[in-house]
Amino acid sequence: MILDELLERILYRDAMMLVLNKPAGIAVHPGFGKKQNLQSFFNDLQFGLPNPPALAHRLDAATSGCLVLGRHRQALNRLGDMFANGKIEKTYWAVVKGGPTEKAGRIDISLSKQSAHSHRWWMKADPNGQQAITDYRVLGETEDLTWLELKPLTGRTHQLRVHCQAMGWPIVGDMIYGGDATDFDALHLHARAIHIPLYPKKDPVFVEASPPIHMEQALKLCGFEKL
Repeated sequence: MILDELLERILYRDAMMLVLNKPAGIAVHPGFGKKQNLQSFFNDLQFGLPNPPALAHRLDAATSGCLVLGRHRQALNRLGDMFANGKIEKTYWAVVKGGPTEKAGRIDISLSKQSAHSHRWWMKADPNGQQAITDYRVLGETEDLTWLELKPLTGRTHQLRVHCQAMGWPIVGDMIYGGDATDFDALHLHARAIHIPLYPKKDPVFVEASPPIHMEQALKLCGFEKL
Protein backbone atom coordinates (compact mmCIF):
# COMPACT_ATOMS: atom_id res chain seq x y z
CA MET A 1 0.00 0.00 0.00
CA ILE A 2 1.15 3.55 -0.75
CA LEU A 3 0.17 6.72 1.10
CA ASP A 4 -2.00 8.08 -1.74
CA GLU A 5 -4.08 4.91 -1.68
CA LEU A 6 -4.53 5.18 2.08
CA LEU A 7 -5.64 8.81 1.82
CA GLU A 8 -8.22 7.81 -0.78
CA ARG A 9 -9.58 5.30 1.69
CA ILE A 10 -10.51 7.90 4.31
CA LEU A 11 -14.31 7.75 4.53
CA TYR A 12 -14.81 10.20 7.39
CA ARG A 13 -12.70 12.67 9.34
CA ASP A 14 -13.39 15.12 12.15
CA ALA A 15 -11.55 16.43 15.21
CA MET A 16 -12.09 13.17 17.14
CA MET A 17 -11.73 10.31 14.70
CA LEU A 18 -11.01 8.94 11.26
CA VAL A 19 -12.84 6.09 9.55
CA LEU A 20 -10.94 4.19 6.85
CA ASN A 21 -12.05 1.61 4.31
CA LYS A 22 -9.43 -0.93 5.26
CA PRO A 23 -8.16 -3.05 2.36
CA ALA A 24 -8.32 -6.81 2.69
CA GLY A 25 -5.05 -8.67 3.18
CA ILE A 26 -3.19 -6.13 5.31
CA ALA A 27 -2.84 -6.30 9.10
CA VAL A 28 -3.90 -3.32 11.19
CA HIS A 29 -0.84 -3.53 13.47
CA PRO A 30 2.57 -5.27 13.58
CA GLY A 31 2.60 -8.91 14.57
CA PHE A 32 4.24 -12.28 14.06
CA GLY A 33 4.99 -12.81 10.38
CA LYS A 34 3.17 -9.63 9.29
CA LYS A 35 5.36 -7.59 6.99
CA GLN A 36 3.10 -4.67 6.15
CA ASN A 37 0.56 -3.07 8.46
CA LEU A 38 -1.66 0.00 8.47
CA GLN A 39 -0.28 1.32 11.73
CA SER A 40 3.05 2.06 10.05
CA PHE A 41 1.26 4.72 7.96
CA PHE A 42 -0.48 6.50 10.85
CA ASN A 43 2.21 9.20 11.14
CA ASP A 44 0.95 10.46 7.77
CA LEU A 45 -2.61 10.80 9.10
CA GLN A 46 -2.03 13.47 11.76
CA PHE A 47 -3.57 16.31 9.73
CA GLY A 48 -2.13 19.01 11.97
CA LEU A 49 -2.40 17.24 15.33
CA PRO A 50 0.78 16.64 17.38
CA ASN A 51 0.42 12.84 17.45
CA PRO A 52 -0.73 10.20 14.98
CA PRO A 53 -4.13 8.53 15.37
CA ALA A 54 -4.43 5.09 16.93
CA LEU A 55 -6.68 2.08 16.51
CA ALA A 56 -10.00 2.29 18.35
CA HIS A 57 -10.76 -1.37 17.54
CA ARG A 58 -9.46 -4.18 15.32
CA LEU A 59 -10.28 -5.94 12.08
CA ASP A 60 -8.71 -9.21 10.95
CA ALA A 61 -6.02 -8.84 8.29
CA ALA A 62 -8.25 -10.67 5.78
CA THR A 63 -11.31 -8.49 6.52
CA SER A 64 -11.98 -5.25 4.66
CA GLY A 65 -14.11 -2.25 5.51
CA CYS A 66 -14.83 0.36 8.19
CA LEU A 67 -11.94 0.82 10.60
CA VAL A 68 -12.13 3.54 13.27
CA LEU A 69 -9.10 5.50 14.50
CA GLY A 70 -9.08 7.88 17.45
CA ARG A 71 -7.15 11.07 16.80
CA HIS A 72 -6.05 11.73 20.40
CA ARG A 73 -6.23 10.16 23.87
CA GLN A 74 -9.61 11.63 24.84
CA ALA A 75 -11.14 10.34 21.62
CA LEU A 76 -9.58 6.90 22.06
CA ASN A 77 -10.88 6.64 25.63
CA ARG A 78 -14.41 7.56 24.57
CA LEU A 79 -14.43 5.31 21.53
CA GLY A 80 -12.90 2.44 23.49
CA ASP A 81 -15.63 2.71 26.11
CA MET A 82 -18.32 2.78 23.43
CA PHE A 83 -16.95 -0.29 21.65
CA ALA A 84 -16.56 -2.15 24.95
CA ASN A 85 -20.14 -1.39 26.00
CA GLY A 86 -21.79 -2.20 22.68
CA LYS A 87 -22.83 1.37 21.90
CA ILE A 88 -21.36 1.29 18.38
CA GLU A 89 -23.41 -0.63 15.82
CA LYS A 90 -21.34 -2.57 13.29
CA THR A 91 -22.76 -4.06 10.11
CA TYR A 92 -20.87 -6.63 8.06
CA TRP A 93 -21.50 -8.22 4.68
CA ALA A 94 -20.49 -11.82 4.14
CA VAL A 95 -20.93 -14.31 1.33
CA VAL A 96 -21.31 -17.82 2.71
CA LYS A 97 -21.46 -21.33 1.30
CA GLY A 98 -25.01 -22.60 1.54
CA GLY A 99 -27.05 -20.45 3.87
CA PRO A 100 -29.77 -20.28 6.53
CA THR A 101 -33.28 -21.59 6.01
CA GLU A 102 -34.73 -18.52 7.73
CA LYS A 103 -34.40 -15.08 6.13
CA ALA A 104 -33.38 -13.50 9.42
CA GLY A 105 -32.45 -14.65 12.88
CA ARG A 106 -30.04 -14.62 15.79
CA ILE A 107 -27.00 -16.80 16.49
CA ASP A 108 -26.25 -17.27 20.19
CA ILE A 109 -23.22 -19.57 20.40
CA SER A 110 -20.54 -19.10 23.04
CA LEU A 111 -16.89 -19.13 21.98
CA SER A 112 -13.54 -19.96 23.52
CA LYS A 113 -9.93 -19.88 22.38
CA GLN A 114 -8.02 -22.84 21.07
CA SER A 115 -4.31 -22.83 20.36
CA ALA A 116 -3.66 -23.92 16.79
CA HIS A 117 -0.04 -22.75 16.66
CA SER A 118 2.42 -21.44 19.20
CA HIS A 119 1.98 -17.86 17.97
CA ARG A 120 -1.71 -17.79 17.06
CA TRP A 121 -5.05 -18.26 18.80
CA TRP A 122 -8.06 -19.53 16.91
CA MET A 123 -11.61 -19.77 18.23
CA LYS A 124 -14.18 -22.55 18.59
CA ALA A 125 -17.81 -22.95 19.56
CA ASP A 126 -17.92 -23.85 23.25
CA PRO A 127 -21.02 -23.90 25.49
CA ASN A 128 -18.75 -23.06 28.42
CA GLY A 129 -17.05 -20.16 26.63
CA GLN A 130 -17.83 -16.45 26.47
CA GLN A 131 -21.26 -15.48 25.22
CA ALA A 132 -21.30 -14.37 21.58
CA ILE A 133 -24.40 -13.12 19.75
CA THR A 134 -24.85 -12.22 16.08
CA ASP A 135 -27.98 -11.11 14.24
CA TYR A 136 -28.20 -12.04 10.56
CA ARG A 137 -30.37 -11.18 7.57
CA VAL A 138 -30.36 -12.66 4.07
CA LEU A 139 -29.80 -9.97 1.41
CA GLY A 140 -29.54 -12.25 -1.63
CA GLU A 141 -28.72 -15.79 -2.66
CA THR A 142 -27.99 -18.29 -5.39
CA GLU A 143 -28.33 -22.06 -5.31
CA ASP A 144 -24.94 -22.39 -3.58
CA LEU A 145 -24.17 -19.00 -2.02
CA THR A 146 -25.88 -16.54 0.31
CA TRP A 147 -25.17 -12.85 0.82
CA LEU A 148 -25.69 -12.05 4.50
CA GLU A 149 -25.89 -8.92 6.60
CA LEU A 150 -24.30 -9.70 9.97
CA LYS A 151 -24.59 -7.53 13.09
CA PRO A 152 -22.39 -8.68 15.99
CA LEU A 153 -23.91 -7.74 19.35
CA THR A 154 -20.75 -8.88 21.13
CA GLY A 155 -17.14 -8.45 20.06
CA ARG A 156 -15.42 -11.82 20.34
CA THR A 157 -12.37 -12.64 18.24
CA HIS A 158 -13.38 -14.20 14.89
CA GLN A 159 -17.00 -14.18 16.09
CA LEU A 160 -18.68 -13.90 12.70
CA ARG A 161 -16.40 -16.46 11.10
CA VAL A 162 -16.94 -19.07 13.82
CA HIS A 163 -20.68 -18.40 14.04
CA CYS A 164 -21.13 -18.94 10.32
CA GLN A 165 -19.05 -22.10 10.47
CA ALA A 166 -21.01 -23.42 13.46
CA MET A 167 -24.31 -22.81 11.66
CA GLY A 168 -23.14 -24.87 8.69
CA TRP A 169 -22.62 -22.01 6.26
CA PRO A 170 -18.93 -20.97 6.46
CA ILE A 171 -17.78 -17.73 4.90
CA VAL A 172 -16.42 -18.08 1.38
CA GLY A 173 -12.63 -18.02 1.29
CA ASP A 174 -12.19 -18.66 5.02
CA MET A 175 -9.35 -21.18 5.03
CA ILE A 176 -9.36 -21.41 8.84
CA TYR A 177 -13.07 -21.86 9.51
CA GLY A 178 -14.26 -24.16 6.77
CA GLY A 179 -14.60 -21.85 3.81
CA ASP A 180 -12.06 -23.53 1.51
CA ALA A 181 -12.69 -25.58 -1.66
CA THR A 182 -14.53 -22.77 -3.44
CA ASP A 183 -14.00 -20.81 -6.61
CA PHE A 184 -13.08 -17.75 -4.51
CA ASP A 185 -9.72 -17.59 -2.73
CA ALA A 186 -10.05 -14.57 -0.43
CA LEU A 187 -12.18 -14.07 2.68
CA HIS A 188 -15.60 -12.69 1.75
CA LEU A 189 -16.18 -10.67 4.91
CA HIS A 190 -16.51 -6.89 4.79
CA ALA A 191 -17.20 -4.34 7.52
CA ARG A 192 -19.88 -2.59 5.50
CA ALA A 193 -21.06 0.15 7.86
CA ILE A 194 -20.62 1.64 11.30
CA HIS A 195 -22.95 3.77 13.40
CA ILE A 196 -21.17 5.86 16.08
CA PRO A 197 -23.18 8.05 18.51
CA LEU A 198 -20.06 9.93 19.52
CA TYR A 199 -21.54 13.36 20.11
CA PRO A 200 -24.44 13.67 22.61
CA LYS A 201 -26.01 16.70 20.90
CA LYS A 202 -25.52 15.55 17.30
CA ASP A 203 -26.87 12.76 15.16
CA PRO A 204 -24.74 9.59 15.21
CA VAL A 205 -21.96 9.39 12.65
CA PHE A 206 -22.90 6.83 10.00
CA VAL A 207 -20.27 5.59 7.55
CA GLU A 208 -20.48 3.00 4.76
CA ALA A 209 -17.60 1.32 2.97
CA SER A 210 -17.80 -0.01 -0.58
CA PRO A 211 -17.07 -3.76 -0.81
CA PRO A 212 -13.66 -4.86 -2.09
CA ILE A 213 -13.11 -5.95 -5.67
CA HIS A 214 -12.55 -9.59 -4.70
CA MET A 215 -16.12 -9.80 -3.33
CA GLU A 216 -17.89 -8.21 -6.28
CA GLN A 217 -18.32 -11.35 -8.38
CA ALA A 218 -19.99 -13.34 -5.60
CA LEU A 219 -22.10 -10.35 -4.51
CA LYS A 220 -23.34 -9.81 -8.06
CA LEU A 221 -24.28 -13.48 -8.35
CA CYS A 222 -26.36 -12.95 -5.21
CA GLY A 223 -28.09 -9.86 -6.60
CA PHE A 224 -25.91 -6.96 -5.51
CA GLU A 225 -25.89 -4.03 -7.93
CA LYS A 226 -22.84 -1.82 -7.55
CA LEU A 227 -23.74 1.80 -6.83
